[in-house]
Amino acid sequence: MCALSSGVLSHLSLLEVKARSRKTQLQQQSRVMELKAKVEALKTQREQLKAQIQTHQVWGLMVVEANFCADEEEENMDEESENSNLLQLMARHTQLKDLLHAHHLIGGYDIIKTRKGKGACVSIATAYENVFLDTFNLEIDLKPTVKISRHNIPPFIPLNNLAEQNNMQTDLRVFLDTLSQHLNAFVGRKQQLKLVKEKHKSIEVMESNVLCSLLVLLLTVPREKTAVLCTLDYTDHTRCLPTRVHLESEDKQLPDSPQWKKNCTLLMETPVHKALITMKKMGSIV
Repeated sequence: MCALSSGVLSHLSLLEVKARSRKTQLQQQSRVMELKAKVEALKTQREQLKAQIQTHQVWGLMVVEANFCADEEEENMDEESENSNLLQLMARHTQLKDLLHAHHLIGGYDIIKTRKGKGACVSIATAYENVFLDTFNLEIDLKPTVKISRHNIPPFIPLNNLAEQNNMQTDLRVFLDTLSQHLNAFVGRKQQLKLVKEKHKSIEVMESNVLCSLLVLLLTVPREKTAVLCTLDYTDHTRCLPTRVHLESEDKQLPDSPQWKKNCTLLMETPVHKALITMKKMGSIV
């Protein structure tokens, strides 16, 4: 009886061992299958990531290429715009050259025909030191004879005498050139007087005339505070520089001194407002 019981227990124990072994095998197989499935999932995920990376790379290249094309197109547009502007400037330059050539042919004066060719209006612009100043106009009858009908030339400019002396009937341009010299010299002297008053407050303008052909200045010598009366005489009305400089002072020796002889030469060769600046720097006047 004991032997039979022992054999049954051994058999049961063996069955239990086998059952456990089978269960373990089933668990291992399940685990293996699970790991294989996970590996396959990871492979799939890896392939997806590769595809995404390639997509991003391609997209990035497309964006770069698109930006490059846009920049290139913009540069081309800028170049086309610059070329267009250059062509416009060249055309404008050619036009201005033609206008200057035509302007030169008529002596540099603006002339407009009036009364159906029977008259002409001439404008004479004046300037001093590259600054345009006044513009003067003449209305001239061309038929039956050449004569001045109206104008705004200052009355102290000898207009009729200039017309007769330069034979306006036969050579209008010579007359206009001479008149232009007188007008430019006048506005030049007038501008110098204006600059003296503006830039030299310590110098008193004692006298001047409408033609600005006479200018008397009161100067002061710094050391002795001696007053000097300086007279500038512009007898040549076609120039901006004086033809004579005369000095008067309580110090009788001063006008004949070497320094003031140099000052007289300076005043005759240099516009008065500039000459006074040089004289101040040299210490001749305050």
